[in-house]
Amino acid sequence: MMRIVVDAMGSDNHPGPDVAGAVMAAREFGETLILVGDAPRIEAELAKQQTAGLSIEVRHASQQVTMTDAPSDVLKGKPDSSMHVGLQMVRDGAADAFVSAGNTGAILGIAMLRQTGVGRIAGVKRPALGVVFPTEERPLLIDNGANAECKPEWLVQFGLMASLYITHMLDIINPRVALIANGEEEGKGNLLIKETIPLMQASGLNYIGNIEPKEFMRGVAHVGVTDGFTGNIIIKTAEAIASYMSAKLRESMKATPLTMLGGLLARPAFRQVRRRLDADEVGGAPLLGVNGVVIVAHGRANAYAIKQAVGQARRMVQNNVVAAIADGLARHTEL
Repeated sequence: MMRIVVDAMGSDNHPGPDVAGAVMAAREFGETLILVGDAPRIEAELAKQQTAGLSIEVRHASQQVTMTDAPSDVLKGKPDSSMHVGLQMVRDGAADAFVSAGNTGAILGIAMLRQTGVGRIAGVKRPALGVVFPTEERPLLIDNGANAECKPEWLVQFGLMASLYITHMLDIINPRVALIANGEEEGKGNLLIKETIPLMQASGLNYIGNIEPKEFMRGVAHVGVTDGFTGNIIIKTAEAIASYMSAKLRESMKATPLTMLGGLLARPAFRQVRRRLDADEVGGAPLLGVNGVVIVAHGRANAYAIKQAVGQARRMVQNNVVAAIADGLARHTEL
């Protein structure tokens, strides 16, 4: 039975969604879920759930990382945080994966050091967040906010790690990799993009050149590579547009009795589209490049999103994604 840690103090509304999502995951996947954090608060939430027959454990952590904590302060200042405890369980083999909807910078800082977390895979310059877009083709964008400032060689590694993730999670052989830029021509882009292009061309990846965000959304490439600053803006802009369009659509359907009737008739189609495009279906973003399965969910994650993030962590363990990235990076370095 797989053992998956959920940071019960991670989400904005912790520990409610975190605990409820873990219970949903234990019920659906049949694995052991370990809730780490303030034990009395976790147990109070568990008392509200139907947990009979489920394998759920509670591990106390006396400290909590907040969204306003600076990662540098958390590393040494909160050694008994739920993030430290959970990641060290994965490092020490007491758990197979770690899921958190907490402070992304803190997760990255703790995870990438062996003394505080799981450490980096040998040869990795910088770990990166890769988020699967909830569009029909399910392309993966990397980086999604872990590294605001990047170097060209980092972007090449991001592309390689994301390619291996896509291959082992979606069974896509030789996935197409592109750089996200403001135009398809090689002359477009900032200095980082221009310096990365020749490295990508010589990388051995299935590199198809520059693409604009609209081509990425259409699935022209399986992997879109960018720096964390740009990637995070792309994600947040997409979320804001989707939320705005959804609100306006509901407003328009309620405008008149006729539009209300039309809305009722179209409800099944709207539900299908919403399910396909809902970011909660993805659950979270894998932190690629660290020596363990780490999934970072959105701070606003609800119970369903936490459950889906656990499901993604479970599939990464089943498909040996961390070992595949380590092997792929070693072979790439040799070449």
